[in-house]
Amino acid sequence: MRITVIGRGHVGGALARRWTAAGHEVTTIGRDGGDATGAEVVVVAIPGDSIAAGLAKVAGLDGQVTIDATNTFGDRPSGYDSIARQVKAIIGGPTSKAFNTNFASIYDAVDAEPIPPGTLFASEADAREATERLIRDAGFEPIHLGDLAQAPLLESLIGLTATLDRGDLGPFFYRFHRPGELAARLSDGIPAGREATQSSAAHPSRR
Repeated sequence: MRITVIGRGHVGGALARRWTAAGHEVTTIGRDGGDATGAEVVVVAIPGDSIAAGLAKVAGLDGQVTIDATNTFGDRPSGYDSIARQVKAIIGGPTSKAFNTNFASIYDAVDAEPIPPGTLFASEADAREATERLIRDAGFEPIHLGDLAQAPLLESLIGLTATLDRGDLGPFFYRFHRPGELAARLSDGIPAGREATQSSAAHPSRR
């Protein structure tokens, strides 16, 4: 898959490395801008309060499937109920919200987990398949919350994850699963949840 990641910070850089290792063709774009022409998927991983200015420096944004991985501790963008809606308005393609509830600082620890941790995401129908594939190829298990109307909920979770991070827990993975499911998968020697979309675990994103 041809992926253009806009943002080379902790989130964008870590995702680009993991997707490259999984065999995808990944191009990264930094602060100086660049060209996303030919990308099958565009991933936005820049500060959430700099969306309009950041994307204005990128040519070739023309209706691609888009994953918004941003967070902001400030107000939502004027005229939109979420950053994801603002991103969609600019790029124009099927859009999802994902990876904003994961700690990028521990992405390198994902492969050592006995089961895949989770990533909460919301998506429009035409963005779901690509988003789930890229979540799995980054080493996580997708947890689908619904359509893009759930993006404000995902964006509001940064306050909770930041609070947990400041406590004794520190940067963390999370996973949701039905009672008994995790033990059964482990006893069967199956990497839990690689093929399912209902059970999972995750972390908050640091830039």
